[in-house]
Amino acid sequence: MFYKKKQIVFHSFEPVYNNQSRILILGTMPSPKSRENGFYYSHPQNKFWRVISDVFSQELPVSNEEKKDLLLRNKIALWDVLQVCSIEGADDGSIRNPEPNDISQILKAAPIRAVFTTGSKATELYKKLCYPKTQFQSVYLPSTSPANCRHYTYESLVEAYQVIKKELLK
Repeated sequence: MFYKKKQIVFHSFEPVYNNQSRILILGTMPSPKSRENGFYYSHPQNKFWRVISDVFSQELPVSNEEKKDLLLRNKIALWDVLQVCSIEGADDGSIRNPEPNDISQILKAAPIRAVFTTGSKATELYKKLCYPKTQFQSVYLPSTSPANCRHYTYESLVEAYQVIKKELLK
């Protein structure tokens, strides 16, 4: 039987935001494929970019620059809850010794009105490690990871993520 080795992982790329960002989406920690590609949600089976582009009725971004542009054009900031942790592959359930990113830097630089966390582990870790400092409630969104496919159809993910657009239209 094959077992993935637990390793200490450091977040390897910057958050995406500018002074126009009004919502912040937080994942847990970039997957091995995302770290390899140097950008968020880079596993080819992860539905994040497809969901976001469909929510905003915009073309699916391909390059990292196109993905960044899609976010900023729609006033979305993107980062992860964790700066460092021990993890086996991309298994959020295996996370140990988590250390948070300093989310306050985004909250100070941008007029963030809502924080969304993608997946139960990101939500749990945000509430435990970040909320006590930010005092900013987060809203749970289902994970777009391929591991979550059996729980959500693509259509139900798009429906769940509509709350982002609704928040921006307020």
